[in-house]
Amino acid sequence: MPAIDVHDLTKSFDGFVAVDGISFTIESGEIFGLLGPNGAGKTTTIAMLATMQRPTSGAATVNGHDIVTDEDGVRRSIGIVFQDQSLDEELTAYENMDFHGRLYRIGGEVRRQRIGELLALVRLEDRKDDLVKTYSGGMRRRLEIARGLLHEPTVLFLDEPTLGLDPQTRNHLWEYIERLNAEKGITIILTTHYMEEADRLCDRVAIIDRGSIVAEGTPAGLKASIGGDVITIASPDPDAVAGLLTAPWVSGVERRDGQVTIRLENAEEHVPGIVTAIHQRSIGITSLAVRKPTLEDVFLHYTGRTIREEEASGREAMRMFHRAGRR
Repeated sequence: MPAIDVHDLTKSFDGFVAVDGISFTIESGEIFGLLGPNGAGKTTTIAMLATMQRPTSGAATVNGHDIVTDEDGVRRSIGIVFQDQSLDEELTAYENMDFHGRLYRIGGEVRRQRIGELLALVRLEDRKDDLVKTYSGGMRRRLEIARGLLHEPTVLFLDEPTLGLDPQTRNHLWEYIERLNAEKGITIILTTHYMEEADRLCDRVAIIDRGSIVAEGTPAGLKASIGGDVITIASPDPDAVAGLLTAPWVSGVERRDGQVTIRLENAEEHVPGIVTAIHQRSIGITSLAVRKPTLEDVFLHYTGRTIREEEASGREAMRMFHRAGRR
């Protein structure tokens, strides 16, 4: 039985479609990523799967429990770390954990044992008696993850778990997530707009844009699907450069911000010929770079825009979501 099974899930707010008929399946023990810009529908999807928002239509199960007809079963099965902090800063780490355990009616001795084990897992045992308001952002995130695991859920939702953290802290948190998945075997679904986060952590990724899933697969498979190599050429005349690249070994050409991006196999073999053809037409080249595709290239391929452009255009969608959520 899949850990999460989603069919045609849709959520609308006053005519605005935040999530538009998405479907996917997550197997037990997987780390599955919803990758997309802010406003793409990632948090709304998590909210529906965690029973905090009722879907407009469609169906989903979490650990075999229907998200509409068996909300209590879903909630017993999941842990969740929200995008916004939900810790009590005037309590210690231990007190935050203890309060959460009491809400789930975990018995005293078992509760104390689990708190100790989880604080050790996220390496906060030496700071367990310190007030949370003295914690760094990374320490708070680790504590929230530990708290979300206290009732031993089978599925853990991480909504933008490293948002706002510096690169070093983000890297450390990735290590904790990988360790958690390996040691506990827990199914993890995370939302992110960081390409490198999805690439490193996720077994599979669904790229979501404007409420729809536009591509799904392993990070390696998604990158391979758009061609083996990428050449980026900056030029004063990118239209002229793009017009030269019509050979059968070119699988795609895109122009953006004064640059031409070429997708092809075996780039090193073709670079000399490309440069020669451009110079023969007396077209200038400012720079040329060869690299492997990234998930950013995958997003651009399937949506026609970069994730940064989508984030800029999605701000109004996010405002609509928050207004709807306050009703």
